Amino acid sequence: MRETATAQPNIALIKYWGKRDTELNLPAVGSISITLSDLFTSMTVEFEDNLEQDELHLNNEQNDKLLPRLSHAIDIAAGGDRPRARISSECNFPIAAGLASSASSFAAVVVAASAAMGIERSVGELANLAGRASGSAARSLYGGFVELENSGDAVVVSELLPADAWPLDVVVAVTETGPKPVGSTEAMEISRRTSPFYERWVGDQADDLASARNAIAARDFAALASVAEHNCLKMHSVMWSSRPPIVYWNDATLACLQTIRQLQSDGVDVFFTIDAGPQVKAVCDTADTDTVETALRATDGVRDILRSGLGEGARLR
Repeated sequence: MRETATAQPNIALIKYWGKRDTELNLPAVGSISITLSDLFTSMTVEFEDNLEQDELHLNNEQNDKLLPRLSHAIDIAAGGDRPRARISSECNFPIAAGLASSASSFAAVVVAASAAMGIERSVGELANLAGRASGSAARSLYGGFVELENSGDAVVVSELLPADAWPLDVVVAVTETGPKPVGSTEAMEISRRTSPFYERWVGDQADDLASARNAIAARDFAALASVAEHNCLKMHSVMWSSRPPIVYWNDATLACLQTIRQLQSDGVDVFFTIDAGPQVKAVCDTADTDTVETALRATDGVRDILRSGLGEGARLR
């Protein structure tokens, strides 16, 4: 009754912000993402009859803060009457800092818990369970370019394009290593209740999804860059117009955007996207990765650089 699974974070190009059903954790809008290859979270779940409560060790240190959500995810995958679990997690990038650590964590723990209980499930079934724990986790069950549909009372996810069909790189400018001041779940609800732009954000999402879907099918970098940047800025505008305003960016975030704009002016194939955090993700053609990394590394306020290609979905290790 012990299994280990590995999952990669995913970076949303067409983002979701807000939920239409908080109980089932269903997103208010669909989304399109890319799954990374070089950043990872591994989860080992071991069920033991003699444990009184679940235990979590993250990077070899006991962690009680993340335990309730992970225990809930294991309940979803294994049932509430399951034995208690010893959970060991390893992550090679900052946690709760806007780098989709929750997506990879919940994807991996659902895969590991299901296998440890001897339950065979399809990728689609596992994605639906992961999505109930974390909205973006469902996308990490798949590799390459992934779409999460906003329909019905279940999470529906599909692979639009495998990773090797259109190789791109992602250069992450880490501008802050600490946790976010406001968690995404709480922030989404604030935006849904208070932002005057929220309904327009939901209403316009279908057009952005269609544009991105067409760009991915055609491998049209310029078209994908245009819609991804536009969608990102709309999402943050919803946050900023909330009460109280939700602003994750810092000075270095803005400096990175200026760096990317200069690279674009110089003819480099690169665009930015930013999730609920201060980190800037630069998506680029593989021929330009070194140039993008050098420029972002030299940007004031950047604390670290992570880079990754596109990779596969969550799996047993």
